Amino acid sequence: MAFTHKALTKEISKLQKFALRLCQNRHDAEDLLQNTVLKALEKKDMFEDGTNLFSWTSKIMYNNFVSGYRRKVKFETQYDCEDYIMNQSTEARQDNISELSQVNEAMALISDEHRTVLICICIKGMKYNEVATMLAIPIGTVRSRLSRAREQLQEALIQRAANKIYSSPSSLPAIIQKAA
Repeated sequence: MAFTHKALTKEISKLQKFALRLCQNRHDAEDLLQNTVLKALEKKDMFEDGTNLFSWTSKIMYNNFVSGYRRKVKFETQYDCEDYIMNQSTEARQDNISELSQVNEAMALISDEHRTVLICICIKGMKYNEVATMLAIPIGTVRSRLSRAREQLQEALIQRAANKIYSSPSSLPAIIQKAA
C-alpha cells in the first residue's frame, strides 16, 4: 500500500481505538492521534511502499506515547498540585474556603523563589521555558524549584493537618476522649 492522505484517513478509526487503549483518556488519546498523524505526514518519505500503513503509524503512535510517558514521569511528582487545583469547583463552599486558607498559610511557609515558580506554573499556567526566561534562570532550575516547592507544600499541609487533628480534645477520636 502506498502512503497517501486517503490511505491514512482510512486508518484513522483504528488509530483512534489504539490511542484510547494506550492513554485510557479521551483527551490524551486525541492529542496522541494528532501528534501521530503530524509525524507520519512529516516522515512519509520514510514509508516503504508495500508495507502495512497501520502497522507503521501505530509504531509511530506507540513511540510517541512512550516518549510522552517518560517525559511525564521524569518531571512530575507523585503529588501534583495542578490536578488538585483543576479538580476544585468554583463554588465558595465553607470547606473550600477553609482548604484554601490552609493552602495559603502553607504557601507562606515556602521560600519566595520556590513559591514564585509554583505560582507561575501551577496557578498561572506558564510553561517552564517562560518561567526560566522571566526569572533569568536555567530551565533545570525551574524544574527543581517546582519539585521542591511541591514537596514543601505537601509537607506543610500534612504537618498542618496533623497539628489540627491533635490540637484540641474535641478533635480527638471519641474512644480516646472517653479514656482520658
